[in-house]
Amino acid sequence: MAKIIKLAIGLILLATGAAVLYFVKPSEELSSPLPLNLPAGFKISIFAKDLPGARAMVFDQLGNMWVSRPSEGAVTLLEIENGQVVHQDDIFRGLNRPHGLAIYHRDPFELYIAETDKISKVRIYSEGGLQKIADLPAGGQHSTRTIDFGPDERLYVSIGSSCNVCNESDDRRAKIFSMNPDGSGFQEFARGLRNAVFFDWSYVTGEMWATEMGRDFLGDDLPPDEINIVKSGKNYGWPICYGKNVHDTSFDKNTYIRNPCMEPFETQSHIDIPAHSAPLGLAFIPEEGWPESFWYNLLVAYHGSWNRSEATGYKIVRYKLAPGGAYIGEEDFITGWLTKNGKVLGRPVDIIAQPGGTAYISDDKAGVIYKVVYEDLYRLDNLKANDIISSPFTLKGTMRGFWFFEASFPVRLLDGNDKEIAVGIAMTSANWMTVDLVPFETKLEFSAPATANGTLVLQKDNPSGLPENDQEVRIPIRFK
Repeated sequence: MAKIIKLAIGLILLATGAAVLYFVKPSEELSSPLPLNLPAGFKISIFAKDLPGARAMVFDQLGNMWVSRPSEGAVTLLEIENGQVVHQDDIFRGLNRPHGLAIYHRDPFELYIAETDKISKVRIYSEGGLQKIADLPAGGQHSTRTIDFGPDERLYVSIGSSCNVCNESDDRRAKIFSMNPDGSGFQEFARGLRNAVFFDWSYVTGEMWATEMGRDFLGDDLPPDEINIVKSGKNYGWPICYGKNVHDTSFDKNTYIRNPCMEPFETQSHIDIPAHSAPLGLAFIPEEGWPESFWYNLLVAYHGSWNRSEATGYKIVRYKLAPGGAYIGEEDFITGWLTKNGKVLGRPVDIIAQPGGTAYISDDKAGVIYKVVYEDLYRLDNLKANDIISSPFTLKGTMRGFWFFEASFPVRLLDGNDKEIAVGIAMTSANWMTVDLVPFETKLEFSAPATANGTLVLQKDNPSGLPENDQEVRIPIRFK
């Protein structure tokens, strides 16, 4: 078992004029080798590589990331320091297509792992082994089992169908179940979900949203893939219904007096997605650090088609939603994994969207994890990367309001050995209770160090002390 890892500092950005780059060692290369396209203000880079089959991701209490790799039978630990992956290791090996990962917030050192045939938990950073808490049905067409804890603190698991379209003999297939953290109280939550591989809860309404893959072999454009708002006790139609209450008469040959997909059955999709897009990971965008036009929106990863004459998907789509979840519209957020000549460069899977304008995306084809940053976090009026400074130095600029606490945040000056030689408090006289850019100023006085280079660190004020709220900006500087 891996050694206990020291607390991760958080996200690290580097200013260079008005742009934002990642601070890396000269020998490292984090720029994405793929021609990916994002909206203005966003930057993407490779956060971790050499991860073939990377699927589900979860951050633990120490700020490290765990990644499932079903095709490799492994769960990998990414140890993170100063916002960078410094070590990665397959902590759990020889598993049966592990997919879903979850951390229980009441005991944040308990990692839950969903394999095809079971759910287990393990105490991470210890010598303890996996402890099975639930058996799951194995075999068949859909092997992924996704898990997560809901607002009710129950553990939810999605179990896909065993087939493309059929009447299941195992009553546990094509459903979502929930259970207590110890595996007891295993009960059905919703049914009629052919392959709802990923799900998440709206932070506004508390409702579960799930992506759903429609059946194959009905042509290029049928049936639609779906996004569903999943409610307890409801039936979402598979195998006889899809989309907006459409009866699948190619499978179900029975004769009905009325459409069997109409009310009182809860079969209607919330949003239809082009057929065979293969929607997987989804994440609601937080308010903090993201453009206001993105608030309450949903990011969805289209893994990409196989059962289609012309490829579709292979992108991240932003669904524009009203605060209550009503669909407003959609637009591409990241494209480029599918080239104009039809070559597939990558297949996005899972998404984690964090406060501070940051997101992580796994790619099981390219074997990497991407980091997306909304780069308009701050602006400096009198400093850019590798500028020469001398004492006393007054730093002026603007920072997003959520960076401040009680109108201030700390600024530290480090020498080339990461030894702190000065600290100041960036103060603002303007209203800081906003997500807008807020002016700040601080003065640093210091003795010239022996090293020629150093780092200026802008630290987000974090009165909670929780590592997930830690964030900082590191700016390389030189001394006179």
